[in-house]
Amino acid sequence: MTSDEHGIPPNKYNPHAWIINNPEIGDGTWIGAFTVIDGIGGLKIGKWCDISCGVHIVTHSTVKRCITERKYSEIEKSESIIEDYVFVGENATILMGVHIGHHSIIAAGTVVKEHTIIPPYSLVAGVPGRIVQNIEDEIEGWIKGNVSDLDNNTDL
Repeated sequence: MTSDEHGIPPNKYNPHAWIINNPEIGDGTWIGAFTVIDGIGGLKIGKWCDISCGVHIVTHSTVKRCITERKYSEIEKSESIIEDYVFVGENATILMGVHIGHHSIIAAGTVVKEHTIIPPYSLVAGVPGRIVQNIEDEIEGWIKGNVSDLDNNTDL
């Protein structure tokens, strides 16, 4: 299927990803199919991130405009930042104004609420997303080739 057939503008990341308004995306970042990457409010995605299939990253909201019968005429916008080496799991949603620190994991299905700040080395899960644990030690173990407790965590 071509972009003419499905209506999604072409991009260099994935023919089935809808990337809106030219967000800044770092080198080596991978974006899966069926994603919506909205840069209307400003979006920076760092280098070597993985954005899994079905993820929605939204940097604007029309909620106030809609429910006020258009009397609130503004479309709210807020820049979001995803730092380097962040993994975003399948079907996660990241709302406007979010800042996700480097080397973090956003678990599949997680919803990160507007204007949330996630520190580096965080594992975030749930609806709404909450920090489950700091994963800095696990990452060091993976780099050294050790098995970690995170690999055996059945709570996720």
